Amino acid sequence: MPGLRGVPRRYNSCRNRHYPKCQGQASRDWLAARQADLLPVGYFHVVFTLPQQIAAIAFQNKTAVYNILFKAVAETLRKLAADPRHLGAEIDFIAVLHSWGQNLHCHPHIHCIVPGGGLSFDQSRWIAFRPTFFLPVRVLSRLFRRLFLEQLRQAYDLGQLQFCGDIAALADPVAFNRTLRAARRIEWVVYAKPPFAGPEQVLAYLGRYTHRIAISNSRLVSIDGDRVTFRWKDYRTGGRQKVMTLDAYEFIRASCFTPFRTAFTAFVITACLPMSIGN
Repeated sequence: MPGLRGVPRRYNSCRNRHYPKCQGQASRDWLAARQADLLPVGYFHVVFTLPQQIAAIAFQNKTAVYNILFKAVAETLRKLAADPRHLGAEIDFIAVLHSWGQNLHCHPHIHCIVPGGGLSFDQSRWIAFRPTFFLPVRVLSRLFRRLFLEQLRQAYDLGQLQFCGDIAALADPVAFNRTLRAARRIEWVVYAKPPFAGPEQVLAYLGRYTHRIAISNSRLVSIDGDRVTFRWKDYRTGGRQKVMTLDAYEFIRASCFTPFRTAFTAFVITACLPMSIGN
């Protein structure tokens, strides 16, 4: 219609998470609910990342491995926070699974937003971390590694893992044990720092992806026949923006087979918390 030239189209949402334009309201609702959960204290942004050899197992065993990942992260945070040598308190946290990187490669990691303290075990007072120091990163990393690998080993022994394609050999116990030994010898990456602009900044970042797939329309550069070009940030080079081109089939596979980013909230602090902080 002549009078509508230049007017952008806005499609009604079908609520299918595979469409970048959909699930916007659900994402905003999630963000508002999580912001309402924030306490009037400092926060830490903590990220737990699986190494590449374990990521390959996770890709073929998403339900089993991601359940293990959440459990290992939760146990790591709670166990170290409960230790009197570190904090000696019960903590809560918000945890969100990201299963891919900006380049659409499998890159499982969990973002946690953790308040800067917790309740004493008798729930009578608030115990705070130091303002700029959460927990020793190396201690976090090694406990997380041990807990995760122990639970992965148990899942393997119970026959809960399957292997095919490039990692089919891991069905052999000898090869699987060799992979676990190699994973124990490397340092697992854990990041733990106060967010520069507060927890709201981290929640806003996570909220953009909790109900959507790995890539937004704004990152698409071109579609040329059977090839798709898109922008991505390489965080290993300081977040430098790069361009990648994939065959259309591989692009669709990477976009659709990256599982839904899953949000998990663990609350162990009771309703008396605001009063405890005030005291």
